Amino acid sequence: MAELNFKDALAAVLSKFPMVDRPAYHIHFKSKLGWTLGILILFFALGNVPLFGLGAESLDLFGRWRAIFAGERFSLTALGIMPIVDASIVLQLLVGAGIINLNLSDARDQAFFQNLQKMLVLAFAALISLTYVIGFYVPSQEIADLLGVSLEVIRFLLFIQIFIGGMLIYFMDEVVSKWGIGSGVSLFIIAGVSQQIITGLINWVPDETGWAVGVIPRWIQIGRQLSLYEILEGGITFLFQHYVIALISTIGIFFLVVYLESTRLEIPLAHSMARGARGRFPIKLLYASVLPMILVRALQASIQGFGRLFWSRGITIFGTYEGNSAVSGLMYYLDPIYSPYDWFPTLVHMSYPNVAGWQIALRLGVDLSFMIVGGMIFALFWITTTGMGPKDVAGQIYRSGLQIPGHRRNPATIERLMEGYIPRIALMGGALLGVLAVVANMFGTLGQASGTGLLLAVSIAYRLYEDIASEQMMEMYPMMRRFFGSE
Repeated sequence: MAELNFKDALAAVLSKFPMVDRPAYHIHFKSKLGWTLGILILFFALGNVPLFGLGAESLDLFGRWRAIFAGERFSLTALGIMPIVDASIVLQLLVGAGIINLNLSDARDQAFFQNLQKMLVLAFAALISLTYVIGFYVPSQEIADLLGVSLEVIRFLLFIQIFIGGMLIYFMDEVVSKWGIGSGVSLFIIAGVSQQIITGLINWVPDETGWAVGVIPRWIQIGRQLSLYEILEGGITFLFQHYVIALISTIGIFFLVVYLESTRLEIPLAHSMARGARGRFPIKLLYASVLPMILVRALQASIQGFGRLFWSRGITIFGTYEGNSAVSGLMYYLDPIYSPYDWFPTLVHMSYPNVAGWQIALRLGVDLSFMIVGGMIFALFWITTTGMGPKDVAGQIYRSGLQIPGHRRNPATIERLMEGYIPRIALMGGALLGVLAVVANMFGTLGQASGTGLLLAVSIAYRLYEDIASEQMMEMYPMMRRFFGSE
């Protein structure tokens, strides 16, 4: 009773927090598409608004994982989706471990879960904004002198801007989830990754080496300036340096993820009342989707963020950094593999000649283990907290009047059968995605979108296509909307 009263009291407080209400009527497909495109344009617009009072010496907290966490560095969208992701991690751990006992199929518990997530997003937005202004974003002395205020005032202004930008992203995610197609988090990720891939493909602006950033204009330049002998003499190192292997890796990962998304195990179903009416329940190999990979990378990014914060304050016990990269200590081995420059010996020794082979191998092994184990754990938590677990699926099948042929029609029987498939497939898919994310990073991706970013973008695009097709189908056949409870 005390727990119930506390939950009710907390729910009453949390319900006061501003939120985006769900529509009370059916939203037509064109309107949903309009809301989605409008939010996407607003997201890009906010990403082009620079933070007022920011000094030139500032660093980006997310570093090379910027594509995954969306947003634009040094802008109003600097926080990206990180507060939403961190809130999801904490809630999944609390609910998955049974610390918070919620039945997410119950409407009241669902509402409490969503309200609790709002509170955590608010807390993490404030915490990460504070981390930015303490350890990464340097206030501009020139702006402070111009306004006649101290650096602490400019630092506070930076905190306010970053925090407001982070909360705007949260509300935009809510708008897309309730009034648009898909989710805002997925939309922002695919927007950021797509932008980096297109940049890595066609950008003709030269980098510090003098060659064009984009692989197509770069190889046009190489074809004009170098002979075939000079290209072949460079060997695999040359292909790594000039993104040929990254191009092949990007194309290969794209088709592989599409294939994995279409791979599924189908459980036969029959209607208990209508003889001859049969169907199938598909369990995809990537049943938990690619989104749990964000949670694993967010955990790694948070570890590195604290490492860089300690180092910036002169605490080197955990390791030292050059820019956004750990170069020694525990943080070096916990630093994920970002590109071929982190594991291919010839490329590693160009920048760090004193790094031994066993150190490179240990770092690669730690990253691979972290991604596999983390992918499996978060995949299980994901299906538990999103209503995709065996119990939830069994309830859905039972309520729809279906049963599994050859088995008694009751929820417990269906649940036992699903327990033999769903958790194992979720674990397998999580481990497989962890391996793919690391391998893609090892060989590189166009625009340095990262392997995880590429996996996310392809998977999200595939599911967005399915969502759009489903929305169009329900628009054409209103009876289907009523059957699936969309009205």
